[in-house]
Amino acid sequence: MTLNRLNYGGTCHIPPIPHTAALAVQGLSFRYPGTTVETLEGVDFTVTPGERVALVGPNGAGKSTLLKLILGLEQHNRGTISVYGNPAHQCLHRVSIVPQRSSVDWRFPVTVRQVVMMGRYVHLGWFKRPKSEDRDRVQHSMEMMEITDLAHRQVGELSGGQQQRVMLARTLAHDADLMLMDEPLNHVDISTQELIFHTLERLTTAGKAAIVSTHDLGILTVHFSRAVFLDHRVIADGPVREVLTPETIAAAYGFVFHRDYHGVPADSAQPHGHYGGDHG
Repeated sequence: MTLNRLNYGGTCHIPPIPHTAALAVQGLSFRYPGTTVETLEGVDFTVTPGERVALVGPNGAGKSTLLKLILGLEQHNRGTISVYGNPAHQCLHRVSIVPQRSSVDWRFPVTVRQVVMMGRYVHLGWFKRPKSEDRDRVQHSMEMMEITDLAHRQVGELSGGQQQRVMLARTLAHDADLMLMDEPLNHVDISTQELIFHTLERLTTAGKAAIVSTHDLGILTVHFSRAVFLDHRVIADGPVREVLTPETIAAAYGFVFHRDYHGVPADSAQPHGHYGGDHG
């Protein structure tokens, strides 16, 4: 995936339908061409404005695929995806993504400022010159992510944490109402992790919605109020302290307990099934 594929050049003026979910996924199923196994099957969940939702599951569970479907980078086979009450494909201006860093071609010859400005293309359309409000938004976004000193650096020269800050700044410049983040904590330093979560908290408190794909179960109770466990289908969905149970983890990650769980240590679980796959 090249950096310029992460944007689409087209404005949209369809207003959100009042009192609707930021995201509504109903009966969503998807199978990659040439495969016989469903990557996603009958997925249902909604996200309301102001929520920070953790999307949790093993490699190959369909997390990345689900985010791509919401963004329109893949076309689903069955089901519906709505963003603020409208079909998602009509509302891409309201959705932004921070992709997995490993999925981006960082050799693309652009500077930090140019990448962050890509977040404005959805409002500008292609081949239109940025206005002062666009430049101001880009500057503010870089300041929030503490990367103004990197503005003229080539993105391929940056560290992993710096690159992730650039991608989040691009999302801030987009000013989307629904933010998708695919494994944003992979290979980044602690200060970047804290900046990411501080920024997400600020944005969702202001009414934005966020879905964050993660493997790190330890951060759920600290940074999220809700978690959706996914393994091709929704295993569990609800408040973190209710769904973060040994049974849920066992079902999502392919483990079984040999006796009813009543304070049994986690290492008594035995692996059963898979942890891996081609499509996250």
